[in-house]
Amino acid sequence: MSNAPLMPKATAVWLLDNTALTFDQVADFTKMHPLEVRAIADGDAAQGIKGMDPLSNGQLTREEIEKGEKNPDYRLRLQESKVVLPPQPKRKGPRYTPVSRRHERPSAILWLLRSHPELKDAQIMRLVGTTKSTIASVRDRTHWNTSQLTPIDPVTLGLCSQIELDFEVARAAKEKPIDTAYGGATLLPASETTKKDEYEPAERSNDDLNVDAVFAKLKTLGGKKQDEEEE
Repeated sequence: MSNAPLMPKATAVWLLDNTALTFDQVADFTKMHPLEVRAIADGDAAQGIKGMDPLSNGQLTREEIEKGEKNPDYRLRLQESKVVLPPQPKRKGPRYTPVSRRHERPSAILWLLRSHPELKDAQIMRLVGTTKSTIASVRDRTHWNTSQLTPIDPVTLGLCSQIELDFEVARAAKEKPIDTAYGGATLLPASETTKKDEYEPAERSNDDLNVDAVFAKLKTLGGKKQDEEEE
């Protein structure tokens, strides 16, 4: 059984309006933060929420409330429910899809194939309650209504819950091997970036200019130009 009462905020509203319990006592019983309980008491939160009597549904007794009102350090105990829900049997076989939603399954399959290609056919079958042949027809674009299909999230369509979708996606990602063929662009190691080029001195010596030869050539050109002017 859960340690928190049903509808904690509504229960907190009722306890604040009908008892002399402290904020800490109400917060401990409803599993809420004391500041949130104080905000409810001040009217800053839970506005419009109708209080729910925990006495009427058997979650609390009058004796427990009186003990808490007499001793601020006392913590209320949640009563065990007298109604025992039978355990839900584990569902076997494909998911049942209502007739009104069956025509939307191809759109959900198309969304899953595009958004989560790592999912296996068996996982898609569990999520939307379809068949392997339908998945193949949507994937190969041989479905009779391929031109009209639009990818739609199966959670939005109500074919599965977000928790079920996240579980199958995480399961597929865990089973899928990591592709190490291409890891993207990476930085070079320091040994490569700091290594000196063996041919660098030779290239620099070839590129260095001989200052004396340059000035001698300039003098020669200048002398020829003067001789031409004199002529």
